[in-house]
Amino acid sequence: MNGFAAIKNKYRSASRYNQILRVLIKYGFEDLVHYLEKSKRFTIVQRLIPQASRKHAKMHSKWAKMRLVCEELGPTFVKFGQIMSSHPDLIPLELVIELEKLQDNVPPMLESEAKDMVESELKDSINNLFAWFDPKPFASASIAQVHLATLHSGDRVALKIQRPGIKEIIIQDIKVMYTIAEVLEKRIPSLKSFDPLGLVKNFETSILKELDFIHESINVQRFYNNITQDEDRELYAHAPKVFQKYTTAKVLALEFIDGIKINKIDLLEEKGFDCKIIARRLAKSYFKQIFEYGFFHADPHPGNLLVLPNGHICYLDFGMMGSILPRDIITFGQLFMAITKKDVKKIIRALQHLSSNTSITNMRALEFDINEFVENHYVRAVHKNEMSTIMLELKDIIIAHGIKVPSHFFLFARSLVTIEGVIQKLDPELDQFAMVRPYLIKIVAKKFNPARIGEKTLNSLYEFGNYMEEFPRDLKNAIRKINSGQVKVDLTHKGIDPMVHTMQRVTKQLVTAFIMAALIIGASLFIISEVEPLWKGYSIIGIVCIVITLILAFGMLHNVSKGDYDNRE
Repeated sequence: MNGFAAIKNKYRSASRYNQILRVLIKYGFEDLVHYLEKSKRFTIVQRLIPQASRKHAKMHSKWAKMRLVCEELGPTFVKFGQIMSSHPDLIPLELVIELEKLQDNVPPMLESEAKDMVESELKDSINNLFAWFDPKPFASASIAQVHLATLHSGDRVALKIQRPGIKEIIIQDIKVMYTIAEVLEKRIPSLKSFDPLGLVKNFETSILKELDFIHESINVQRFYNNITQDEDRELYAHAPKVFQKYTTAKVLALEFIDGIKINKIDLLEEKGFDCKIIARRLAKSYFKQIFEYGFFHADPHPGNLLVLPNGHICYLDFGMMGSILPRDIITFGQLFMAITKKDVKKIIRALQHLSSNTSITNMRALEFDINEFVENHYVRAVHKNEMSTIMLELKDIIIAHGIKVPSHFFLFARSLVTIEGVIQKLDPELDQFAMVRPYLIKIVAKKFNPARIGEKTLNSLYEFGNYMEEFPRDLKNAIRKINSGQVKVDLTHKGIDPMVHTMQRVTKQLVTAFIMAALIIGASLFIISEVEPLWKGYSIIGIVCIVITLILAFGMLHNVSKGDYDNRE
């Protein structure tokens, strides 16, 4: 049986591979097929394509043809295109725009298939599970479709049901994608810089997560908790609840939300809503997700945003979410604050903090491009208050200088473009920078909070103490290895002076930090113990220690603000 299954899988892969070749030829990608075709059947495959189909395909642009290829090849390639549209660092902007138009044109599955999937996953009959179940789908897509149902408790739910066999189809297509990527890497060396195999691997990880509805339910619950636990009474945001009892890897049960799509401006006004207020609420809830929660909705298009009868905004579809590290949130805040102050050095420093490769090959060229970007931004009359424009222009500079930033940077940029399009329709005059400024100030203030600095200093002291405790043993082991000939050193002198300078500067700052920590601890003890002499009930020695600490802190901050440009050409 195993042998038969293997033969069957190979036949399916070969059949799918040939189908892909035919579709590529149909849309005029003969050069690409020539590289992919190993067995010289290129002319035979070409003859299988009707001339009428090929003439029709010539009416579209190159980028539009790529979108049409994805649509014709089905769910896996549609999803691949949609995920690639969130990576403007890897593909041209024109192709990004086209891939964002990708639609799932798939007819709904049979009613019996939907019921069988629910009963199989939830281990019970539809009648026992629900008081009412609508056999006709409320919405349909390539991976799943949504049915409305009512629980016996009276709660209305939106039941997302995965298409039977879709996971097996996608896994089979991914195998074909790996084959194509491998061939392209071998036969077209110029494509290696795009890492085709890496792109397929990234897609495989993303799509398998999307196929697991447990993962999506965790996203929904996390988003829901962020909103419900927020003490801001003016947030006006909402997310559906998850019904865990009715949720599995292939069935997701969410609270059914009834509202008006946020882009239905006429209907909103007819119902008495002020679109300017809705725009402000949407902007505020989104900026909170980025700069406070560090977990944001990465696909906030109008279809995923509803205005509820009470004026709250409800987010839907949590398959694509972005997550940002706390330190990156601080860096984002510093980046935007530096842009508002036209501080080129701080902008570069923020990009370096975001980057996984902080080495800049040509610092002068980067400074020039950043300076041009800042100056152009401040004289621009159109798109001046749009953060997405800033992010997209920065994206071009980042790519041009080979700076590798986290993937959530581009996800953030893409979602900003989407949500700003919604905000512009609701209120074209809304100053988004004025909305985001309080969050930026709060983030920067949090970084320089004395309590936070003190905590970090104490943690550093603790870690340094542990390091010093282990240092003699590590040194002893290193000497043993050197004596036994296990360690060989090949030292090349290249640019050693700047490195020594940097090490000296870091050492001075580290010593200063230790002194500050000791002074803070000492001052606290003097003041708590009320050690004489006293001034207004406070120990003068403790006060002097605090003053010295502040002087040292300002000196350290001044040195840090100057930056380190040892890698400058």
